Amino acid sequence: MKQSRRKFIRNAGLALAGSALSASSYGRVIGANERLRVGVVGFSDRARKSLLPAFQELTAKFNCEIVGISDIWNRRRKDGSEFFQREYDLKVPGYRNNEELYEKAKPDAVIISTADFQHALHTMEAVKAGCDVYTEKPFAETMADNRAALKTVRDSEKIVQIGSQRRSGRNYHAAHDYLKTGAFGDIVFVEMTWNVNQPGRWRRPQLVADIRESDTDWDRYILNRPREKWDARKYLEYRLFWPYSSGIPGQWMCHQIDTVHWFTGLPHPRSVTANGGIYLWKDGRSNYDTMTAVFDYGPLDDASKGFQVQYSSRFSNSAGGTKEIYYSNGGELNLENNQVSSNGGLETKYADTMNMKPNLLDSFSLSDAGGAVTAADTGSDEMTLNHMRNWLECLRSRKNPHAPVEAGYQHSIATIMANAAVRTRQFVTFDEDRQEVLAGGKVFHYS
Repeated sequence: MKQSRRKFIRNAGLALAGSALSASSYGRVIGANERLRVGVVGFSDRARKSLLPAFQELTAKFNCEIVGISDIWNRRRKDGSEFFQREYDLKVPGYRNNEELYEKAKPDAVIISTADFQHALHTMEAVKAGCDVYTEKPFAETMADNRAALKTVRDSEKIVQIGSQRRSGRNYHAAHDYLKTGAFGDIVFVEMTWNVNQPGRWRRPQLVADIRESDTDWDRYILNRPREKWDARKYLEYRLFWPYSSGIPGQWMCHQIDTVHWFTGLPHPRSVTANGGIYLWKDGRSNYDTMTAVFDYGPLDDASKGFQVQYSSRFSNSAGGTKEIYYSNGGELNLENNQVSSNGGLETKYADTMNMKPNLLDSFSLSDAGGAVTAADTGSDEMTLNHMRNWLECLRSRKNPHAPVEAGYQHSIATIMANAAVRTRQFVTFDEDRQEVLAGGKVFHYS
């Protein structure tokens, strides 16, 4: 085990050292002298606080620029232009909608940071307009949108990066590479949590009070969701309301469940059961403030092999925080502290009773393999910067990014299955032939 660990650390460190595109190699990529024109679809908090600062840090290296902001709310168009003027001394025009952005600014690529249910639809729109895409997660909240977007992207030659930035985290790459060595053994269980104590999470009371229907375009906002009258909360606090967002599954769980697909190569769960409710924050929301889901993963053709993933999340108490722990018979891979250890492994005193050998992993830190101990959050962190850099590299090289459209398609299956399970309280499975989520044997619809 020690020899295997040393070999892994040495090889992983070399791989990570060579994974980034250096300034000198960038200059040799075909098309490197052509300036990349990038548009912003949705001037959200995520765009302002994280995505755009990451992009701006890389503009000189990758010869790119922001050429326009599309937002259907006049306030955000104004805020976006003022943001670029104030922070970067740049004049960036605002456009009333995406059609105007594509027609007048003529971007080569776009960064999409709109409402959860719009990501897949806006990605399709961008690809059809001839643009490469960086799009926030969740990729899709219904299987109809998910399938349509996957086909549209695959039928094109466009580069699409899903905003699952864990796939560009050095610690996550170190974990992935370690698991592939086989030294960890078979995964037997995965434990994931995302807990906060934040009554204002996803609330925007001041903005809700300020906005008027005449300030925006409610019909464009709704897209393919059922027609309903103007509702400022569903426009600005959409994460609290289905079918504009699934809430916890689409916002938080999709980040963590994506690592299961990446680490194992499994495309989706075999089944999901879940429960939850609005137990504390009774403020008119329809999405739950607490939920727990249990996923069954494994080969689709062999029910005797597999493992469970337990995911839980609550808004009412932050104890436990964000947790991602993979367990094997020999110990654990803990992505909260970036440690591999023998914790929980098969000890000698229990192995001897069955004439078995003990199974205890050799402990080490993922940071020894080049995986920096980086907080797994969704802010302006190292992972987000690395993820943006990887996208820009791939726009030049035309290689697949770390989180291609298939990653978004797969995490969307899992989040839709969890949403179906928690809303229907039924056993949820996936129909492989029809690519449909089934709750109690029937296709799950958002109505």
